[in-house]
Amino acid sequence: MFSWKEPQENTPMRPSRSSAHLAARSVAPTGTGGGLLPTRDLAAAWSLVVLIAVPAWVLTVGQARDMGVEPGTMGMALPLFLLLWATMMAAMMLPSMAPVAITWVRGIGRQTSGWARTGRTAEFAAGYLLVWTASGLLTYAALALTDGLLDGHPAVGRWIGSAAFLLAGLYQLGPLKSVCLRHCRDPLGHLVHYSGFRGPARDLWVGLHHGAYCVGCCAGLMVVLVPLGVMNVAAMAGLAVVVFLEKLWSRGPLLARAMGVVFLVLAVLAPFQDWLLPGLRDSTPSMEDM
Repeated sequence: MFSWKEPQENTPMRPSRSSAHLAARSVAPTGTGGGLLPTRDLAAAWSLVVLIAVPAWVLTVGQARDMGVEPGTMGMALPLFLLLWATMMAAMMLPSMAPVAITWVRGIGRQTSGWARTGRTAEFAAGYLLVWTASGLLTYAALALTDGLLDGHPAVGRWIGSAAFLLAGLYQLGPLKSVCLRHCRDPLGHLVHYSGFRGPARDLWVGLHHGAYCVGCCAGLMVVLVPLGVMNVAAMAGLAVVVFLEKLWSRGPLLARAMGVVFLVLAVLAPFQDWLLPGLRDSTPSMEDM
């Protein structure tokens, strides 16, 4: 945790701090007890997070109940899929990225007011949503490819599932995951970095930048939705808990590595255990049928 101390009246002046640190002081002010926000503001901000995340979960669960768990894109057109994807990501990711968003938006509020504050906040949110929308496009393409493979070769479903778990496990244990997770676990550190951003679209770039790290941090976990099912509520809830703990728990990096090992074990078991592939099960014949 960073802290700033003003020079005492009777002591020599220290060298001036960098502009990034000075800007960070206004963007990410410390509260009582050394936290990022005062207790009252923190409670209000988290209440807002709950007010957004809970309806997103309600909508997601309701849609999943209507659609069920099916392979691939489940026949959805791209616009509908992206709408559902955005709702799912709001439900799953908002609690874990809230500390950075709350602190940055509060910094905007300290520097501006009225429509200027609203515009800057909207820019930040738009940058974050654009990155997750791009990830939704990639996910849709992967699911569409899965549909094509399963249509021609139904038995390949179990190997698609195994490959997805293998890719997820290797990613969880790889260097890119570590870099992105370290970024997401150090909100004050990268707010100092963001304070150096300049230009009229500064908040948009902050949203894009942080969103990219957030996607990188969660990419391996998102891959397992292919075998588990994109609309599998139990899988979404479990992954949301893992994302939250990885970013905010003191042993989050250890949990990330443990999940990598779990996924590698599932990659070995998937070709022989259909129950591990609810998102591919309708098109995955049993071993006796092969």
